Amino acid sequence: MRKPLIAGNWKMNGSRKSIATLLDGLKTGMGDVNTAEVAVCAPSIYIADVQSSLEGSAVTWGGQDVSVQDSGAYTGETAASMLLDFGCKYAIIGHSERRTYHAESDALVAEKFEQAINNGLVPLFCIGETLEEREQGITEDVVARQIDAVLERVGAEGMAKGVIAYEPVWAIGTGKTASPEQAQDVHAFIRGRVAAADAAVAEKVQILYGGSMNAGNAAELLSQPDIDGGLIGGASLKADDFLTIARAANQG
Repeated sequence: MRKPLIAGNWKMNGSRKSIATLLDGLKTGMGDVNTAEVAVCAPSIYIADVQSSLEGSAVTWGGQDVSVQDSGAYTGETAASMLLDFGCKYAIIGHSERRTYHAESDALVAEKFEQAINNGLVPLFCIGETLEEREQGITEDVVARQIDAVLERVGAEGMAKGVIAYEPVWAIGTGKTASPEQAQDVHAFIRGRVAAADAAVAEKVQILYGGSMNAGNAAELLSQPDIDGGLIGGASLKADDFLTIARAANQG
């Protein structure tokens, strides 16, 4: 049984005051989240505040990116060791916004995946197609290419140390959401692609849905057999909404 993971991606949002209120709300409401792991991925500048608030709680945390470098003259970058210094478990890599706005290639994302696992971080590895790619009928080609880049770099054994997040780019921040059936179809394809390399790893790896999961649609999406949680954007900035999503993963 794969443990559900509900991870929040705050993106470039928040202030010290709003984050303190959000985290207090999360900690208060975690009592009836009995199945899913809950995590938040904060802007680097706030990770110290997140650690201070969440240490000893049921909520884990991480960064939104990680450098391929260990240290050095790389202005603005955050090393894996720095994230670990502040108790991070996760690092988001390959988010569509990084791929689009910062021209991150499949090869660079695979290198970041390797850097994360080599340092003991769990990469939240994002993949997914644009609206144009979906309309061209090449969703599976795009997703396969992105997965294969990581498999070629770290093998199935390395993939087992990460979490995959399928984010249809056309459903992020647009109000559009893939239907549960559409999402399940791609999740099943992803699991099959990993299974071609190692069936045991494919059975264990968590695959999250990252396309505008919210309090209203979470239960139906999470009921799909290959959807193991969510990478949540806007809804993760509101404690009540985020907790509603986490509770939707409760079993029994």
